[in-house]
Amino acid sequence: MDSEKLFDLSGKLALITGASRGIGAEAAKTLARFGARVILSSRKREGLDGIAQEITEEGFEAKVRPCHNGDLSQINSLFEELDREGESVDILVNNAATNPYFGPAVEMEEAAWDKTFEVNLKGPFFMSQQAAKRMKQKGAGSIINVSSINGIIPMHGQSAYSITKAGLISMTQSLAKELGPDGIRVPGLTDTKFASAMTENQEYMKRVIPQIPLGRVAQPDEMSGMILFLASPAASYVSGGAFVVDGGILA
Repeated sequence: MDSEKLFDLSGKLALITGASRGIGAEAAKTLARFGARVILSSRKREGLDGIAQEITEEGFEAKVRPCHNGDLSQINSLFEELDREGESVDILVNNAATNPYFGPAVEMEEAAWDKTFEVNLKGPFFMSQQAAKRMKQKGAGSIINVSSINGIIPMHGQSAYSITKAGLISMTQSLAKELGPDGIRVPGLTDTKFASAMTENQEYMKRVIPQIPLGRVAQPDEMSGMILFLASPAASYVSGGAFVVDGGILA
């Protein structure tokens, strides 16, 4: 393979969920800088337009498509809209996630459980389903699932979130086996990007930071390099793995 083409995404269309901020926003910027046309998606348009403007001001192409990742009808409508426009996704980054409840599992209410599963697991599955149907027609594609170390080692007070992230890792492995014969790769990223609600809790962070060998929490742009790799020709034989970007916490 030509080394100059290893990370070249020219001509590819990438759909990134949860792209209004954090990992999703940085992933969109990085994929665009390496040649991909990007579609920014999130539940609300708020935040998406600003990220799209940043990308277009750099001379790259970005479109905004709001979509509630936990609503199947909106997911279907999103892909039908792309079909009408003659667009077909080559790269899907399932990044959108939520964690509405932090506390004891025995006190969690059904509404919070349902929301966590709808956004973190149901959404990525049906996003992947819709993307894979189109990718099969081209015989190629990459579906990247952004999980969490909570999916490997559950953290205190985050039971449902951890369960969904473990499920996402399993989904990654399952779809990699099923879609591989169609030329579709399904790798995963396991990160330690903590939500602001946690990083702003000094007592919580005092317990967490000593567990991270690098001694700090991750920044969103520190995840985009791995996402670029997994989306690119450089990862042409990579599928089904959950690649850990965690500052050494699982070492």
